[in-house]
Amino acid sequence: MELKNFSTVLFSLFIFIFIFSSCITAKKSTITQPKANITGIKFLSEYDVPFALNYKNTTVGGLSGIDYDVLNNNYYFICDDRSSINPARFYKANISCTEKGIDTMYITDVSYLLQPNGTTYPNNKQDRFNTPDPESIRYNPITGQLIWSSEGERILKEKDTVLSDPAIRVINLEGKFSDSFLIPNNLRMQSVEKGPRQNSVFEGMSYADNYKTLFVNVEEPCYEDGSRAAVSENNAYIRILKFDVATKKNTAQYAYKLDRVAYLPEPATAFSINGVPEILSIGDDQMLVIERSFSTGRMACTIKVFLTDLQHASNIKNNPSLIDKKDFKPATKKLLLNMDELGIYIDNIEGLTFGPVLPNGHKTLLFIADNNFNPSQKTQLLLFEVME
Repeated sequence: MELKNFSTVLFSLFIFIFIFSSCITAKKSTITQPKANITGIKFLSEYDVPFALNYKNTTVGGLSGIDYDVLNNNYYFICDDRSSINPARFYKANISCTEKGIDTMYITDVSYLLQPNGTTYPNNKQDRFNTPDPESIRYNPITGQLIWSSEGERILKEKDTVLSDPAIRVINLEGKFSDSFLIPNNLRMQSVEKGPRQNSVFEGMSYADNYKTLFVNVEEPCYEDGSRAAVSENNAYIRILKFDVATKKNTAQYAYKLDRVAYLPEPATAFSINGVPEILSIGDDQMLVIERSFSTGRMACTIKVFLTDLQHASNIKNNPSLIDKKDFKPATKKLLLNMDELGIYIDNIEGLTFGPVLPNGHKTLLFIADNNFNPSQKTQLLLFEVME
């Protein structure tokens, strides 16, 4: 090829790459998060995933987080299997919805969550110090990456002490580790009664501000912030953390007051809990917050959905304790729905995402229940129509 012709080809190739890259950049710059001025939500349908569904030699269950990639019509589910049944993993799925409800749901892929060294995560018999506890997953269409949260571990025994910090990790769509967020000191596990309680840390996450902000919540109060929620009112506060996505640093923390436990357990001294398993930004410092209450002796969970506003809440990032403190303003909350009123069995709801837009132009919400790999529980998908 003559040098002149070769130069022309190179120039044309450069122009093509420049235009193609510009189109991709323009496309990404126009991506916006869904917003909603929600006045109510209407239940449309329930879809139950078969128990112990096998997909590519993995057991589908323990689905504790869901997010929707609207551009590619993909859903991502994170599985909270701590590598005990199969290696820690997440699933990709398609869900077909109509104005009448969920038509079909089928898994299309599974990927393993990978450690920074490229290997799958161990279970607690292989390496209890590095066993993950996956809880929430979110997709970022601007970067084309996923983030997922792990609750860490806090076991205090004379011969078996495990302190593993909670984590927020960035991965690609195949599960390969990319980066992690910086965890503030007050959310690190400790051997004394300070910091997070076991199994009550990073349960929910949501992007906000067009993917510039990440909100993450702890499920139950940290030790120095007071007691866990109880059947009687006791001012139980959790923290909602705000992160800058660019720097991956925690910039603010806000107090959110939990409702009391919905039902007295049987017997009265048995286990009960009320905490926040998931949050979802709906724009302008507002989010949906799920509260999940469970009491021994009652199979169903009480699931409440609140409209929450952080706009006038105090930044308590530098407040080491909320006990007996009155100089802060918590986030405001307004009950949107108590699922007890639906008149159907509601299981262990742990995930929430915006779904597809219905033919009538209304947005939808999809909830997912974690069945804990228990045959007496359900992996429920619940579809709601958003009223604005």
